[in-house]
Amino acid sequence: MVIISALGLDIGKKRIGVAGCDGTGLIATGLTTISRTSRFFGPSAARTQVVASLRELVVERQVQVLVIGLPYTMKGSLGYQARLVQKEARSLGAALQLPVEYVDERLTSVEAEQLLIDQKLSPSRHKELIDRKAACLILQQWLDSHATRYAAGRKQGNLKLSQV
Repeated sequence: MVIISALGLDIGKKRIGVAGCDGTGLIATGLTTISRTSRFFGPSAARTQVVASLRELVVERQVQVLVIGLPYTMKGSLGYQARLVQKEARSLGAALQLPVEYVDERLTSVEAEQLLIDQKLSPSRHKELIDRKAACLILQQWLDSHATRYAAGRKQGNLKLSQV
């Protein structure tokens, strides 16, 4: 079985939620939240700090792919925010020399907030946790998709999981 080490990212203006997968490549876990000192996307000293933080995780976890949550509109189209995230994702992928894959992240933040409420935690006081949990949901969706593809490939006699 091919195991892929991936980082899931929930890219926002103020913070980036980060999740990683376990050694089996089946379970996503929230790792950290990176705060931005600048609210704007693009090149800056703040971006350099974000890349350095991510690079440390990439090396430590032997990451092979970045999985980015893409905020489609409720109608399923790419809006302004999604295009900003794509631009940032391409930039991060290039800086980290990793391929980038996207996952539809609609409502992951809402789901993450609900998880906090279920744990009796205030979403307004734990915004970093919301971002981390959203990244976890994004990565888990991607991992589940790849596990399904792997199982389908086994049934057809093709044991390859698409290499990323």
